Amino acid sequence: MSEQSFEQMLEESFKTIRNGEVVEGTVIDVKPDEIVLNIGYKSDGIITRNEYTNEPNVDLTTLIEAGSTMEAKVLKVNDGDGQVLLTYKRLAAEKGSKRLEEAFENKEVLTAKVAQVLNGGLSVIVDEARVFIPSSLVSDVYEKDLTKYDGQEIEFVITEFNPKRRRIIGDRKQLLAAQKAELRKALFERINVGDVIEGTVKNVTDFGAFIDLGGADGLLHISEMSWGRVESPKKAFKVGDVVKVFIKDINDTKIALSMKFPEDNPWNNATEKFAAGTPNKTQEKGLNILTMHSAKGLEFDRVYLPDVNEGIIPGKEIKTEKEHEEERRLLYVAITRAKNELYLYYTKERNRKLSRYLEGITPHP
Repeated sequence: MSEQSFEQMLEESFKTIRNGEVVEGTVIDVKPDEIVLNIGYKSDGIITRNEYTNEPNVDLTTLIEAGSTMEAKVLKVNDGDGQVLLTYKRLAAEKGSKRLEEAFENKEVLTAKVAQVLNGGLSVIVDEARVFIPSSLVSDVYEKDLTKYDGQEIEFVITEFNPKRRRIIGDRKQLLAAQKAELRKALFERINVGDVIEGTVKNVTDFGAFIDLGGADGLLHISEMSWGRVESPKKAFKVGDVVKVFIKDINDTKIALSMKFPEDNPWNNATEKFAAGTPNKTQEKGLNILTMHSAKGLEFDRVYLPDVNEGIIPGKEIKTEKEHEEERRLLYVAITRAKNELYLYYTKERNRKLSRYLEGITPHP
């Protein structure tokens, strides 16, 4: 044995370590639940699984290889079995705490994986240092169930740093709000009244649907969903549907949408399809009048007339089973009695004599 190696051995035999000291060692053995390090001391250092990571039941052989070097902190010089008990996790947490302090001071955006979903929020780990994100700061909208975030990587900022009280608070909400503000600004800069745009149904109510336009929501009111009747928005749309709409109005930050595209207006050709004198046979005590129904376009609906034999009656005087303001604006109706049955004739003019519209018209058999 050389003189130099003997001196080294002698020096090591007198080497002392203390609790709390940071030492560097070489991995000489790895087991599923512990790591053995040569730390240049008369006894080897041991890092148990619980002192290496916060992840339970992890196999350390999948994380560490023999021959690698690492730093650890001394917990006990003698663990009772003549070995030095070390911790990697707590040293990393201290370093992580310093990292979080710097991020807090610099308002840095951090990215970390959600380690645990708690009743009051999320727990994330940055370099073995825990950060708590309260439920109210997880999202810019209320979310009752946070389990979808388990195991996901999320971005956040540190808004409170007090390691002495073990209080390190993260905030994801303000990042989402800032992103949406940028998207909202960009959206309003590019859209104009009359633009056709695609959006996703975000929420459906009894009076309409809110459409996510990618930066802001627009309201598609029930009256703007179709040229026909829509009994219930909840029957017509569901959350997640992609729809094509056009912008009817922009008022400050409010966007009114419509699906009543002018080219689809069923009244566009009404005067051609239902010219004056077009007969339509009545049923029982009701009379068929031109109405709009659903997406089928122009159809006939039952109406009830005053007790008259013939004449021209404004649409507003006809009592319908449901109110139809659109058709009342356009047409007047003419009626006559033939073979004990009433017939309906469409006309746009109120004061013409009925006979002019009956010339050449053969009543239905």
